[in-house]
Amino acid sequence: MKKAILGISAFYHDSAAALLVDGELVAAAQEERFTRKKHDSSFPINACRYVLQEAGLQYKDLAAVAFYEKPFLKFERLLETYHAFAPAGFVSFVSAMLAWIKEKLFMRRVLRDHLAKLGEGKIPIYFPEHHLSHAASAFYPSPFAEAAILTVDGVGEWATTTIGRGRGKSIEILRELHFPHSIGLLYSAFTFYTGFAVNSGEYKLMGLAPYGNPDSQRTADYKKKIETELVDIRADGSVILNMSYFDFATGLKMADEAKWEKLFGIPRRKPESEISQPYMDLALAIQQVTEESVLRLAKAARELTGCKNLVMAGGVALNCVANGKILRAGIFDDLWIQPAAGDAGGALGATYAIWHILYGNERSSTGQRDATQGSYFGPEFSDKEINRTLQKYGAKGRYYDDFRCLASDVARKLGEGNVVGWFQGRMEFGPRALGNRSILGDARIPEMQKKLNLKIKYREGFRPFAPSVLEEDIAEYFELDRASPYMLIVAPVRKDRQNPLPPGYHEKPLYDRLYFLRSDLPAITHIDYSARIQSVSRETNPRYWELIRQFKEQTGYGVIVNTSFNVRGEPIVCTPDDAYRCFMRTEMDYLVVGNYLLDKREQPPLPDTNDWQKEFKLD
Repeated sequence: MKKAILGISAFYHDSAAALLVDGELVAAAQEERFTRKKHDSSFPINACRYVLQEAGLQYKDLAAVAFYEKPFLKFERLLETYHAFAPAGFVSFVSAMLAWIKEKLFMRRVLRDHLAKLGEGKIPIYFPEHHLSHAASAFYPSPFAEAAILTVDGVGEWATTTIGRGRGKSIEILRELHFPHSIGLLYSAFTFYTGFAVNSGEYKLMGLAPYGNPDSQRTADYKKKIETELVDIRADGSVILNMSYFDFATGLKMADEAKWEKLFGIPRRKPESEISQPYMDLALAIQQVTEESVLRLAKAARELTGCKNLVMAGGVALNCVANGKILRAGIFDDLWIQPAAGDAGGALGATYAIWHILYGNERSSTGQRDATQGSYFGPEFSDKEINRTLQKYGAKGRYYDDFRCLASDVARKLGEGNVVGWFQGRMEFGPRALGNRSILGDARIPEMQKKLNLKIKYREGFRPFAPSVLEEDIAEYFELDRASPYMLIVAPVRKDRQNPLPPGYHEKPLYDRLYFLRSDLPAITHIDYSARIQSVSRETNPRYWELIRQFKEQTGYGVIVNTSFNVRGEPIVCTPDDAYRCFMRTEMDYLVVGNYLLDKREQPPLPDTNDWQKEFKLD
């Protein structure tokens, strides 16, 4: 009988479920996609039901359930931290204790109560450590037989960073950095101070950093103050935080705002307010500090393990700028990053830890491609289900029997400057849309970035967009010599495609700089000539690959803009219903869902469209 293991991450942010059957990943999804609550932290009951259904299993068929961390160790860390900082943090302590005593301290019982909704059965529950779950999620699906493992995030139970080695079926943790000293929490503190939301706005901070002036004295001063007053970065990349500046250990905020204002000379930026140059320079300074720490950690991992390949997971592994720096530094021959590197991926890692470490099963194979095969592990929908949704809304669409004809027509519409919602196959697992739940545009059009940000996504105009490029054409457009399937590596646009900057460029207002034509692919070339690249393989996503191939045939360019199919404040769409409503509530021109092509001009309006646009649209 086949052995199935259900993995769960929950109760912090980005709850998710994953299912491993005989060592093969069958299904995985975040709870937010079902509840439509972004970063949903609740027990992933809908995701659990989905993964079981996808495998054709009932709850009683499971061999084990794996939760992605050890609650008692986390509770121990909480108690010891408050004891160490006492009497500070009493209000926070009372609040935390109430939550733990009410629910989290009895996690096994809490989990069993939730799991009972899936069916009857006395299934054993295991609790691998948080960073072991991250390490397992990074190593076991990777294409490497042996690799150094680097996990970096805010905090698990005690660990905030680990260096390990994976070999065959085993993982050995060689070094740990413990709370409260954390490069992830340091980065989150700057996310907070620059006016973005912690645990979701870190990628905004990363996107803002290139607007900082690398040649200004202010940026240099900020970086020096960070390294001398806030954090001591050791030779091996580990960090020691000056906790007198931080409030996250026992307080209710990330940073002591009064001390930070005195240190940097600027107050905390109010969310949604205008972003002035000092905050851009501050974003650049902390990005540079983070990159330096991560590079040192990578070098330490190489020295400790002697491995020629590196795998990464944890929230900081989503910092694709730092990942690109590791790759270009030549520390390792190759690098693989878990596509769901944050806490959602912990659900996957927990299942792998049970299968390989507890059960002692060997890895099935390693090779050119990783076991996640594009990370398409979510729900998919038949033409019949899609048609039922269209009928529900009275929608009008053309059905194509020949997908190549559909791809050709869509490629032509993209080349004419239209924005297309693209809904195909199984939903992606992880934070990135990788060509199955995407919004697409022509990267050659200068106004495309502005149009996508302000009229489609309803978000900050400075946010960059990623290119999807045919895997075989990467080197034609970017300074990158290998595949980047998960949009987790930033690399420069080729120098012969770049346009020189005008005099006084860094003194110009933000949006004057943003809309300067920096290359012949202006919609995906960020302010520093970089791009967050997704390479598209014919093997892992033949439909998306065919669309881009058709676009290249018509325009000469094998690259398009790809952004996630959602708007600000909402998760990526999951169902055809989600896709249609998002399409109708934005200024997208066309929607492709399965084999159907819909023209916005032919659709009846949704009754609440205008109210929704008022709620999300930015000035």
